[in-house]
Amino acid sequence: MSALSVAQAKYSSEAIQVLEGLEPVRKRPAMYIGDADKKGLHHLAWEILDNAVDEYINGHADHVTLTLHKSGHAVTITDNGRGMPIDVHPKHKKTGLELILTVLHAGGKFGESDSGYMHTGGLHGVGASVVNALSKKLVATVKRDGFEYRQEYAKGTPQGKIEKVGPFRGHGTGIYFEPDDTIFKTVRFDPDVIKTRLEDMSFIHSGLKITYKNEITGENLELHNPGGLPAFLTKLVTDGQKPPVTEAAFSAVRETGDKIEVALQWTESTEETYRSYANGIRTPSGGTHENGLKSALRKAVNNYIETHDIKVKNLKITAEDIREGVVAVLSVFVRDPQFEGQTKQKLNNPEMESAVDNFARPALEAWLNNNKTAADAIVGRIVIAARMREASRAAKEEVKRKAPGSKRLSLPGKLADCKSTDVSKTELFIVEGDSAGGSAKQGRNNDTQAVLPLRGKILNCEGLPTAKALGNQEIADLVTAIGTGAGEKFNYDGLRYGKIILMMDADADGCHIATLMLDFLFRHMPELIKKGHVYIAQPPLYRVNVGKDTHWARDDQHKEEIISGLRANAKVEVTRFKGLGEMDAKDLAATTLDRRTRTLLKVEIDNLTEADSAFVELLGKDADYRYKFIMERAEQASAEELDV
Repeated sequence: MSALSVAQAKYSSEAIQVLEGLEPVRKRPAMYIGDADKKGLHHLAWEILDNAVDEYINGHADHVTLTLHKSGHAVTITDNGRGMPIDVHPKHKKTGLELILTVLHAGGKFGESDSGYMHTGGLHGVGASVVNALSKKLVATVKRDGFEYRQEYAKGTPQGKIEKVGPFRGHGTGIYFEPDDTIFKTVRFDPDVIKTRLEDMSFIHSGLKITYKNEITGENLELHNPGGLPAFLTKLVTDGQKPPVTEAAFSAVRETGDKIEVALQWTESTEETYRSYANGIRTPSGGTHENGLKSALRKAVNNYIETHDIKVKNLKITAEDIREGVVAVLSVFVRDPQFEGQTKQKLNNPEMESAVDNFARPALEAWLNNNKTAADAIVGRIVIAARMREASRAAKEEVKRKAPGSKRLSLPGKLADCKSTDVSKTELFIVEGDSAGGSAKQGRNNDTQAVLPLRGKILNCEGLPTAKALGNQEIADLVTAIGTGAGEKFNYDGLRYGKIILMMDADADGCHIATLMLDFLFRHMPELIKKGHVYIAQPPLYRVNVGKDTHWARDDQHKEEIISGLRANAKVEVTRFKGLGEMDAKDLAATTLDRRTRTLLKVEIDNLTEADSAFVELLGKDADYRYKFIMERAEQASAEELDV
C-alpha cells in the first residue's frame, strides 16, 4: 500500500477534533488576543475594562477602579454599574454570570434584549470568557439586589457554585484575574502601560471617574478630566513637543443622535497624528471614522482657499499637504459597531465615513472663516508643506549624488569665526564681496561676531530641491557655517549663531542678493526665520558731511531729510557709497556692526501664503509674473534706478 493510501486510511471521522467550551481559546489564544506577549497580556485587562466602561457609556455607572496588585501578576477591575445577572437562565440552566464567563458569544450586547446597552465596546460576548479561559485564577464579585455574590474560576472552569457572601447595599461588578503563566511569555503587567490607558480614557469619557491603585508603588491616582477631547489634544501636542501653528485649536461635538466629537490642531511636525476611538475603544488602525475626518479636512481647507480666492502659484496642493502636521482626536459612538477582529484595531462601519465627514466638514469650515488669522497661518503652513514635497520629489528624480553639506564638513576657509560658542550672544554677518568682508572683519567684535563673505550673487534657489541648491559652493559654505544643515536634514540643535545678519550693499544689487538669500532660507531653512534668528542690516548709502559733523543716510529719502534739517548756509558734502567695501572699518563698525549704534530689521513672516507668492513672482521660473509686476509699477521707477 502506498504512503498516500495509508494516510487516507488514517484520515477518518475519528481524526476530527471538536473543541468545546473555552478549549478553542486556550488552544489558539492568538485568534482572540493577538500574540501571547506583553501586548496580549494587557489586552486581557482592556477587555474587562471595556465591559466596565460600557456600564458608564449606557448610563448605569460613573466610577471604575483598576487595582494592580503587589505581585504585579494580578489585576482587579470594579465598577458601580448594575452588576452582572446572577439569576438562572431559563434555557441554559446556568446563572447569567457563569454564561458570560464560560460561553463564547454569550452576553447582553447583541441588540435583541432589554439589557440597556445602546453603545458598547464589548460587542461580541467574547471578551470576559476569553479572559477567564486564559487566567489560572479569576474571581468574580457581583453586588446587586441587596447582596454580594462571589464565584471563583480556574482556566475557565467554575471551582464551585456561585456563593452568596452576605448583605450589601451597593451595586456593581468586580473581576480579579491572574493570567496563566503557561500561556503567556510574561504575566507581569506594566504599570505605565496601564496608567497611560486609564489617562486616555479619562479624557475620552470626560464624565467618568477612574481610580488607579498601584499596590507595587503605593500610588493611588484619581483620574477625572472634564476638559474632554480639547484638553486631551493639548496634552498630545505638548507631550509630543510639536509646536502648534496657531494658538487656537478646533473642536466640535455632535450631541444629537449618536455622539461624534473631534478636536484637532495643525503643528510644525512633518507627521500627521490621529487618536481615534469608537464607543470608547481605541482604534489604532483607524477605520471609516478616521477616513471621514481626513475627507472633511481636505474639503474644508480647499473650500476655504477657494472661497477667499487665495492664489497659490505654480503649486498643486494635495490631501497629504493639508494633513501634514495635524494632531487630531476623534471619538464616535455607534449603535452596532463592526470592528476588525476581536482586538478591535479598526472600525469598519461604512456609514461612519459619511457621518463624520458631514459633521466635521461644515464645522471646520465655519471655524476657519471665523478665525481668519489662524486660517491664513494654516494655509501658509500647508503651502510650505506642498513646496517641500515638490522639492523632495524633484530631488529624487535627479541622478543621485552626494551633495556638499550633506555631512558635517570643516568650516569654510573664508569664514572669520568668533571666539564665543554661546548662541545667545553670537552673530554671523553674511556680507557681499571680499572687499566688504575685509572691512567687516576689521571692524567686528571677534569675541561674538563672525563674518562670511559671498562672491557676487548666489544661486537663485526658488523651485530647486535642497540637494541642487547645496551644489552651489556659496550656499554650501553658508549652510556649513550656520551648522544646522538644510532641508530634510535640518537640525536646529546644530545652530552656531543666535543672529544671522544679511549685510548687503544699500543698492539694487544688494537688495537682489538679500532677496535671493531670504528665498533660500525661507524654502530650505524656514525654522531660522520662524524662531527669529534672521536679520537684515541697515548700512548707509550716503555719508553727509557738514563741517566736522558726519551724518549717515540709508537711502535717498533719508538723505533729503538730513539735508533739509541743516542750516540754509551750511556747507554740505555728500558721498554715495558704491559698496560697503568703500567704508573703512571704523565707519562700518559705527554704522552697521556696533550693537549700541546699529539698526537691524528682524525678518518675520506675517502671512506664509503671501510670502510664498512673493518669492514665486519675484524669483520663479515663470517670467510673466515679473513682467506684470514691472508693468504695473513702471511709473514708480526713477531714471537712476533704471540706470538711464
